[in-house]
Amino acid sequence: MKVVAQNRRATYDYEIIDTFEAGIMLLGHEVKSCRAGNVNLAGSYVSLVTGAPVLKGAKIAKYQYASGIDDYEIGRDRPLLLTKKELSKLESQLLERGVSLIPMKVLAGKHIKIVLGLGKGKKRYDKRQKKKEQDVSRKLRAGEDY
Repeated sequence: MKVVAQNRRATYDYEIIDTFEAGIMLLGHEVKSCRAGNVNLAGSYVSLVTGAPVLKGAKIAKYQYASGIDDYEIGRDRPLLLTKKELSKLESQLLERGVSLIPMKVLAGKHIKIVLGLGKGKKRYDKRQKKKEQDVSRKLRAGEDY
């Protein structure tokens, strides 16, 4: 499957514990728009509404060749499709404090899928420490003195 959109900020802001692959319910022109790469996951999240996962805040642009779609809402809520086993596992893990469900990437093949990451938020000092380690390893690879 081809990666159509990726949420790069997710791995920076969250420590990903587990990942799930879910289907997403889209309209016909949204599928074509996804395959064309017109998806933005920045600022999107997943919440459980009456026990069913819903993708909120993801922006899928209107397909440019679609006609008769004047009242299309770009950031509408889209239901996600998971098995009962995956859903029960998610519900139990989301009860833990500080755990969130974040959309990581959108995959396009025969079906449009979304990869969800179960993650804990990183603190600011964790992010600074990781950046410092990356700088040190980059300097060592380049042969510079540390």
